Amino acid sequence: MMCLFRLITMFLLFFDVIVHSRVHIHKEEHVGLMNDEKSLVSFMSCIISDPENSLENWKSNVVHVCNWSGVKCNNASNRIIELDLSGRSLEGTISPALANLTLLQILDLSGNHFVGHIPRELGYLVHLEQLSLSWNFLQGNIPLEFGSLHNLYYLDLGSNLLDGEIPPQFLCNVTSLSYIDLSNNSLVGRIPLNINKCILKELEFLLLWSNNFVGQVPLALSNSTKLKWLDLESNMLSGELPYEIICNWPQLQFLYLSYNSFVSHDGNTNLEPFFSSLMNSSNFQELELAGNNLGGKLPHIIGNLPTRLQKLHLQENLIHGSIPPHIANLVNLTFLKLSSNRINGSIPPKLCKIVSLERIYLSNNSLSGEIPSTLGDIQHLGLVDLSRNKLSGSIPDSFANLSQLRRLLLYENHLSGTIPPSLGKCVNLEILDLSHNNITGLIPAEVAALTSLKLYLNLSNNELQGSLPLELSKMDMVLAIDVSMNNLSGRIPPQLENCIALEYLNLSYNSLEGPLPYSLGQLPYIQTLDFSSNQLNGTIPESLQLSSYLKTLNFSFNKLSGNVSNKGAFSSLNIDSFLGNNDLCGQIKGMKHCHHNKHIYHLVFLLVPVLLFGTPFLCMCRHSIKRLRVVSECDLEDEEDETKELKYPRISYKQLKEATRDFSASNIIGSGRFGRVYKGVLLDNTRVAVKVLDTTKACENEISWSFRRECQIIKKIRHRNLIRIITICSKTEFKAIVLPLMPNGSLERSLYPPNNELSQRLNVTQFVRICSDVAEGICYLHHYSPVKVVHCDLKPSNILLDENFTALVTDFGISRLLKGDEKNFSNNSTSFSSTHGLLCGSVGYIAPEYGMGKHASSEGDVYSFGVILLEIVTGKRPTDVLIHEGSSLHEWVKIQYTQPHKLENIVQQALQRCSLSCVPRHDTKILEDVMLELIELGLLCTQNNPSTRPTMLDVAQEMGRLKDYLNNSFSREHNLLEK
Repeated sequence: MMCLFRLITMFLLFFDVIVHSRVHIHKEEHVGLMNDEKSLVSFMSCIISDPENSLENWKSNVVHVCNWSGVKCNNASNRIIELDLSGRSLEGTISPALANLTLLQILDLSGNHFVGHIPRELGYLVHLEQLSLSWNFLQGNIPLEFGSLHNLYYLDLGSNLLDGEIPPQFLCNVTSLSYIDLSNNSLVGRIPLNINKCILKELEFLLLWSNNFVGQVPLALSNSTKLKWLDLESNMLSGELPYEIICNWPQLQFLYLSYNSFVSHDGNTNLEPFFSSLMNSSNFQELELAGNNLGGKLPHIIGNLPTRLQKLHLQENLIHGSIPPHIANLVNLTFLKLSSNRINGSIPPKLCKIVSLERIYLSNNSLSGEIPSTLGDIQHLGLVDLSRNKLSGSIPDSFANLSQLRRLLLYENHLSGTIPPSLGKCVNLEILDLSHNNITGLIPAEVAALTSLKLYLNLSNNELQGSLPLELSKMDMVLAIDVSMNNLSGRIPPQLENCIALEYLNLSYNSLEGPLPYSLGQLPYIQTLDFSSNQLNGTIPESLQLSSYLKTLNFSFNKLSGNVSNKGAFSSLNIDSFLGNNDLCGQIKGMKHCHHNKHIYHLVFLLVPVLLFGTPFLCMCRHSIKRLRVVSECDLEDEEDETKELKYPRISYKQLKEATRDFSASNIIGSGRFGRVYKGVLLDNTRVAVKVLDTTKACENEISWSFRRECQIIKKIRHRNLIRIITICSKTEFKAIVLPLMPNGSLERSLYPPNNELSQRLNVTQFVRICSDVAEGICYLHHYSPVKVVHCDLKPSNILLDENFTALVTDFGISRLLKGDEKNFSNNSTSFSSTHGLLCGSVGYIAPEYGMGKHASSEGDVYSFGVILLEIVTGKRPTDVLIHEGSSLHEWVKIQYTQPHKLENIVQQALQRCSLSCVPRHDTKILEDVMLELIELGLLCTQNNPSTRPTMLDVAQEMGRLKDYLNNSFSREHNLLEK
């Protein structure tokens, strides 16, 4: 019995210990979770703006803390292990209280608007494995305490305002790091990796581009044998290319060392050791060494680089010698950039073996010999730039095989022979520049008939003969033609008036003769005309004075005669534009005056009957106009409650007043020429935008018309990218349209934050998706809607963004029906009478033809869309460009487009404005190409000539292609990161 009693006693004691232990554990877990919650509440108190309401459910009395937005708990410990609030547009500072989340493993606050310093207390999170604070506005130094994060393997502090040096103990102590991104900051000093103390064996990605680092690539990186990605571009690093280190990276795939001050081996004379060091990296894909001081020759072993290599950028260096034929072994190469070096010799014919080659840049070297005809066998070539060399011989006929060729640049060489007519088979050619050569013969009719040329044709400074071919008139999309400094003769074809997109025409320094065609003054968008130094005679056509866009004219050194007026386009000209024409006279400053009799009596004789019979006629016209106005006003006064007629649900003025807090000023979210927009909440908690039209304005009739137009059009159309009406309220004294409230505001808000606040930073992918959405919506209106509609006022403030950043086009108040679709509406003549008197759009977005009295058209919407594309890329309001630059946004971008360094600046600034949160550096290369495509599409859409603009169907297809390209590219690269 005694033994049994003891056993029972011991069991009870043991059970009591277990129970107390579990109670203690649960108590600790509960206390720990309470502390975690307090930390998050402290963090939230430092947030000054949450535009997306991301923290709306951070309320412990409603939602358990583990279910708060962005929070994840461990099921076993019931403690917070992950906080992911990336891309939420939060503004404020990062609270040090986050250090109390003692079991936190993942912290991601990237893509927000946090300011201030990085709290050093984050260094106490000893369990932290992933830390991402990129794409914020954080300042100051990287905390020394980060050296205690021994479990950290992913660190991204890129694209902030950090300065100072990298703490040596940080990189040396945290040996588990696999991914480090400190790029796009203002960090200085050397890269602090000591060969004996810092061994980062797990390192795979090191991105330090766009800082101010100095010194050499640290030898300690030779221990990082798993390295796949090294990007040190745009720093101030120097010394020899680190070939002794690179040979230890067998898994290397991407190496970016451009725009530093590296030199090659043996006193900057030997590149072979560097290229040899890459031989063992079997998966190597991209090499960029542009903009250094690299000397030496390209070694033959360059052909032994891994065959997976796709991009080789060696431009802007001091490389000399010839291009080794063995480079043709790189059969998967797509981009070859060797421009702006000192390369001589000939172009290897074996380049044709690189069947994947898409772009070849060999400009600004000393290449000689003939252009190999085998280049015509590379069927994927889209760009060939061999300009500024010493190439001789003729242009190969084989270029006719390059069906995808868009740009052929052969200017400033010693080419001779004739222009091959077979170039006319390059049906996608957009730019052809053969200027500054020794080319002879005629301009082939086949080349002159290249209707694909969209940008420019430059044949100047050659020895071309014969007359201007009539086929030039078929270039109805080309913007510039320059055939100056040749030996052309004959007359200027009047048919050039068919080059309706032409803005620049230079025919100077030839032997052209005969009169100036009157039709040249009818070129609708011509800005520059140069006829100087020819043998032209006759008078200057009056049509040139009437040209709307003409800014620059040069008639000097011809045989022109007659009277020259100083009116119209000639008002800004001086005598320099007319020198060398002794028989010219007129009112131009410095020009001799004409002597002739003024027949006053003839003028009086003509004016008297005009006055006698014209006055009664004007009175009759005035009376008719007044009657029309009275009839129109009477029609508009005949309105009843349109809610019933338009079949929308009823809502009362009282309900709208309550929903908007008595139309409080604090609820105003927008305003326009016809009224204001208020945010509100209906009785069923529906968040709405209430567009209240100001019926007290003098343009009440126009407002009433706009209201009915918008209601009827939106009622007829259905598309995911067009706004829908919830209901309307229409009385004589009050008119309002109730629309869904878009939580992310308008595109304008994303581009230009109000009151200089930090805005929702969208990334390039989001912008492309938004533009694709808009294109789809407008394409539907133009081509697929039951009634074909022209929007007429497309601009960023009329593009709304829902919770998923899907774009919806709004504001159809001044939209127009395309011809033939008026019958689909009611027969009420007031509702859909002519709208010709209304302004078709907003300043800066209005198509130029509208200013010349043309009717609204789908081409006008395409123009407005193009302006939006250019505005997104440049970050410039079109009205600002008009004021400060004195030109349209289209003209300003076109000038930058022709100057590569300025164009590159636009692209880089655009990428800096956009959020690139969690986007690898390699992906930014893809984004640069996308930005260039957006610029080109924007320029096409904003051509002055409406008939040469693409249709919205074409635009929607192109935007869809860009969207798919981005999605597919990012998926491919992100899969690589996961591996």
